Amino acid sequence: MAEQLPDWRSGFLEAHHLVPAYLESAQKWFDPVAAVVAEHQNEAGRPWLLAVNGSQGSGKSTLCDYLQALFRNQYGKRCIAVSLDDFYLTLAERQHLAQDVHPLLRTRGVPGTHNMSLMQSTLGNLLAGEPTRIPRFDKAEDDRCPESAWDAQAEPVDIVLFEGWCVGAVAQDEAAMREPVNELEADEDPDGRWRGYVNRVLAERFPAVYALVDEWLMLRAPSFDCVYRWRLEQEQKLAARRAGAGVMTPAEVARFIQFYQRLTEHCLAELPAKVNHLFTLDEQRRIRNYLASTEAALQ
Repeated sequence: MAEQLPDWRSGFLEAHHLVPAYLESAQKWFDPVAAVVAEHQNEAGRPWLLAVNGSQGSGKSTLCDYLQALFRNQYGKRCIAVSLDDFYLTLAERQHLAQDVHPLLRTRGVPGTHNMSLMQSTLGNLLAGEPTRIPRFDKAEDDRCPESAWDAQAEPVDIVLFEGWCVGAVAQDEAAMREPVNELEADEDPDGRWRGYVNRVLAERFPAVYALVDEWLMLRAPSFDCVYRWRLEQEQKLAARRAGAGVMTPAEVARFIQFYQRLTEHCLAELPAKVNHLFTLDEQRRIRNYLASTEAALQ
């Protein structure tokens, strides 16, 4: 007779349209990390911030949903997941940046296209145990949701999960900035003005957010080559849910991910040695290895 899953686990599978093998993997790999994080939060006696890095399509949002459910149901912890994506600048703000700085900044994604003050204050308020409104971004509309649609976190939380594709990324040195990494940079940023702006924002605005983080986790993709296929899978799932509305074609995905290539490759090269919890993925997103470090080098 098959082992009966706890109700919350079976509900999680159903809600996320996942196969049972996901739970087998999650229990093997993620449950022990959750135990460590819960212990750290207990010892600290205050809200604890776990940052999660992973390239597009790596499964970081699903991981955060799983951890949220696990912390709540197994540890009795109040946990909230916050995404980097929800702090994108509004469409109007990015249009102004496109006019004033560089046309490529109209496209959401890279550092420089987020509201850093809103990000820092939201995370800071959650960590201070204060009632907090959580912004939401509508990707189909490519714009921030009105405040009336934001989530309200009235009760203090124990654990904050903060996930994003470039969470943990640090600025590159000048030598690395000179040569374009793809056609987008070569053709549309030949003088390096766009990537230079992105790099300055990373250097000047992100460290204050990173200083709030207590613990770091990374889902490491095998290479950037996987990201196109993973992102395409995401768009196909979105198309099924939205009847095709606001969903990118394969050609649009191929262009879109070029915006992310430089920093994704930079993260894949630099972050593994700097995080507390490193999960190495294969091309099918299966976990192949886990490494732990007690000292992260991202503060």
